Amino acid sequence: MRVHPSVRLIALLAALSSTTVLADASSRLHAVFDAEWQDRLTQSPAWGEQFGVDGASARLADRSVEAIAADCQRHQEFAAQATSVDPSALSQVDQINRQIFLNEVNETLTSCRFKTWQVPLNSESSFHHAIVALARTMPFQNPQDYRNYLSRLKAAPGYMDQNMALMRLGIAEGRTQPTVIIGHYPDAIAALINVKAEDSLFFKPFESMPDSIDSATRQSLKNEARAVIAEQLMPSFKAYEVFFREEYLPASKTSIAAIDFPDGKAFYTSQIQQYTTLELTAEQIHQIGRDEVSRIRSEMEAIIKQVDFEGTFAEFLQFLRTDPQFYATSAEELLKQASYLSKQMDGKLPMLFTRYPRQPYTVNPVPESIAPNYTIGRYVGAPLDSERPGQYWVNTHALDKRPLYNLEALTFHEAVPGHHFQTALAAELEGLPEFRKHYYISAFGEGWGLYSERLGKEVGFYKDPYSDFGRLTYEMWRAMRLVVDTGMHAMGMSREEAIALMESNTALSTHNVRTEIDRYIGWPGQALSYKLGEIRIRELRAKAEEALGERFDRRTFHDAVLANGSLPLALLDQMIDAYIAEQLSEG
Repeated sequence: MRVHPSVRLIALLAALSSTTVLADASSRLHAVFDAEWQDRLTQSPAWGEQFGVDGASARLADRSVEAIAADCQRHQEFAAQATSVDPSALSQVDQINRQIFLNEVNETLTSCRFKTWQVPLNSESSFHHAIVALARTMPFQNPQDYRNYLSRLKAAPGYMDQNMALMRLGIAEGRTQPTVIIGHYPDAIAALINVKAEDSLFFKPFESMPDSIDSATRQSLKNEARAVIAEQLMPSFKAYEVFFREEYLPASKTSIAAIDFPDGKAFYTSQIQQYTTLELTAEQIHQIGRDEVSRIRSEMEAIIKQVDFEGTFAEFLQFLRTDPQFYATSAEELLKQASYLSKQMDGKLPMLFTRYPRQPYTVNPVPESIAPNYTIGRYVGAPLDSERPGQYWVNTHALDKRPLYNLEALTFHEAVPGHHFQTALAAELEGLPEFRKHYYISAFGEGWGLYSERLGKEVGFYKDPYSDFGRLTYEMWRAMRLVVDTGMHAMGMSREEAIALMESNTALSTHNVRTEIDRYIGWPGQALSYKLGEIRIRELRAKAEEALGERFDRRTFHDAVLANGSLPLALLDQMIDAYIAEQLSEG
């Protein structure tokens, strides 16, 4: 049938009009993205330093009440501007960008609503660690690097005073961490400063200065450092120690439950939504956890039978916790074993992916200053163009509490194919606004990390049944988090009950159980993200396997999961549906 020219013209004009609307809406939206990104680089020295903003390396964050209020106001404006862009006038990619941007901005607005800035610490990290960390995270290659470091040390007393002011507001309004999880801080702070300036952690960068810096400049910088540390920094840390011991601890809350904060029920609900990206109640999550615990427990008991252990489940756990065969005798041995496992998994990656990140990673111990109350291990990323690699941290403190049978699962979670692999790939994504490359959604990232532990079994690891039990105890650990996090924060469970539940169901050492429970108390909701995220990824894989049958390829499935960076789980569902449809169409 012949189409009249006027009809074709009308269709063309409609198409052009639609394209114009799309372009205009996209332009408005990306202007908001750019404004927020520039605001982030300007206001946050950490972000500014990472992306080369002039002067950022010489500043600390402004944590005054006025600065926080201004930040909240700016984020309200960013949210309003992004919301005003009609999503129906956007491409599919920009609809996703808009949704994720609003998720991220709303996290800040939630913090503003519930005044979480009044509690700038938890059981394993306090704002003062940002000062301590500078000596190991800043570059030290030329005189200006050292001057930047000294500038930050000089700014530290004001930064410390601002945060103590926030904590005093928290005391006045009923927002503090529970006494039971923060009692170690005064002694830890004192240990940082009960030494001579040149023997402190803060002076370490000056102990091995580059030969390219002339001797006179080196000596001048060292002299200035001794004076700044002794006369400004240490008195400020001493004031924090006294404040903590005499003012904050006596006034801190006795309840461990998040629902006992002001507007606590709404606060805990917001944390569940933020960290899981799911619309689930505490009670629903609690039951999911109970069901997972039952399933995993049966698999653990099967391994106990496999190794012919004669005794109860509790006796087997005690055997694992106490037998010397399961523990390294030196920090070097533990790090070497973690490094070996990492490299062995590197060689298995072609079985699991077709795309790989270009950024390398290394294995390092958790810094001594935070190790005693720190978690078992963690991944610490780095900018793509940084001289630092990504780092897989292994906690070498208290070696008799760091069993080797857990090390495979820990390594695959934190390094490859877990956090390093996922976050380094995300940083390389092209065609996305900057915030997308660096936004971390806990349910996605931690769900992927836990899923990665299981992947080790698919490619030949966990041959030792004790290591396979270690894998299961790590999975049980994450399932138990659903039970104890919701239990403690919303359902009246005590700290002692949570510890007993964790100890009776996992092979984690007693020390690790206590540090983990205290972490969940001080960080409500975050611990829920691991298991719920992993469950969703496994469900999506099962869906793809069923739909594609023999055409299913786990490598391209994993590529698809990681192809768009960190996503809310509902958006991940959509991406995998699109992957399945594409694979079917190619068939």
